[in-house]
Amino acid sequence: PEFKLNNSEFIPLNDLLKVRRLVGTGGEANARISAGEAQVNGDVEYRKRRKLRTGDVVFFAGEEIVIR
Repeated sequence: PEFKLNNSEFIPLNDLLKVRRLVGTGGEANARISAGEAQVNGDVEYRKRRKLRTGDVVFFAGEEIVIR
């Protein structure tokens, strides 16, 4: 699946997880990122507000999301 950036150059990682409904709340997103459950471009990502830009690939909860 893809996520298309509209009218911005990036989306923060925790916002992406909320928008894609992979978590129920922002607090859950932050806790799961801090626990090392998210990967960006193949590396574990601990920064909650990591700016995701076109071409980045996020892996979380068994889903891979390509930023377009």
